Amino acid sequence: MNTPIEILLVEDNPTDLELTLLALQKHKLANKVHVARDGEEALEFLFCRGKFDGRGFDAPPKVVLLDLKLPKVDGLEVLRQLKEDPRTRAVPVVVMTSSNQQRDMVESYKFGVNSYIQKPINFTDFQEIMGQLGYYWLAINQPPPAAAFK
Repeated sequence: MNTPIEILLVEDNPTDLELTLLALQKHKLANKVHVARDGEEALEFLFCRGKFDGRGFDAPPKVVLLDLKLPKVDGLEVLRQLKEDPRTRAVPVVVMTSSNQQRDMVESYKFGVNSYIQKPINFTDFQEIMGQLGYYWLAINQPPPAAAFK
């Protein structure tokens, strides 16, 4: 692959962040991961604002891995804003959360999430799921063409 695989990982829990990065590295699925530690930072990255104002909309992440329980702006609000804006609507979003609340799942799908995964507690299971998830979204799935972002 000539183009770097870009993932936006939105996670505030340091342990979950480290485990996700280790799993992605283990499966050699990403050579460029952007990390946002709260919803506000994720929105700044996605909408090229604040410290990311030099970034362009022409290179969206191939997938956003989004936790729901985030400081500043929660994950559902990040998802809502992402899917409402035509410049970012086509970016695939995978909610990865420890929440098993049906309300979270219903709201996520209502706002346009592409996939909803409850994080397993067991590290081996977590690594396996990350490998499958990464392989599907980064190797098998066809990313949206540029025209989808207009």
